[in-house]
Amino acid sequence: MAGDKTRQRFEEVALPHLDAAYNLARWLTRNDADAADVVQEAFLRALTYFEGYRGENPRAWLLMIVRNTCYRWLERNRPAKVTPISPENEAAVESAAGLGEPGLDPEALVGRKRDAALLNELIEQLPPLFREVLILREVEDLAYRDIGEVLGVPIGTVMSRLARARGLLKEAWYRREGKAGDEALG
Repeated sequence: MAGDKTRQRFEEVALPHLDAAYNLARWLTRNDADAADVVQEAFLRALTYFEGYRGENPRAWLLMIVRNTCYRWLERNRPAKVTPISPENEAAVESAAGLGEPGLDPEALVGRKRDAALLNELIEQLPPLFREVLILREVEDLAYRDIGEVLGVPIGTVMSRLARARGLLKEAWYRREGKAGDEALG
C-alpha cells in the first residue's frame, strides 16, 4: 500500500511537468525519439529515488533529473543530431510565435513563420551550455534561482550564461539576416 501512495504522490508531483521535461530533453538531444527515451529514463530515475524528494520546487527538481539523465544518455549513445521540429509540435511553435493571430495579413504571417523557423535553427546551433539556460528561462519560464538548482550553479552564473546566450543568439540573428539581406540585393 505504501508503494501505491508513493506512486500516486509521484504522479501528482511529476506528471504536471512532463511537457517541460520533454521540451528540455528535446532541445538538448535535438531529436524527438531520443527526447522521449531520455524523459522515460528520467521519470524512472525520479520515481526510484522519490523517497528522497523533500518537497522543494518539483519542476526544478524534475528538470534537474532530466538534464542529468540527458547528458548521461548523450555520453552513452551518440552525439545529438539536428532534426527539424516534428509536425506535431509545429502548431505549438507557431502558436507560441503568434503566427495564429487573427488580423495579420498573409505577408506578415509568412514573415513571422520565417522568423520563428530562423530562431529555432539559431537556438539549436547554440552550444548546449547556453542553449539549456536560454530554454529554461525563455521557454520554460523558470526563475533564475530555479535554473541555478537545475544546472547546479550559482544565480550569478545563470545570469552571465543567459546574457551570453542572448548575445550569441542576437549576433547569429544579425549575421544570418545580414547574409540574407545581402543575397537578396545581389
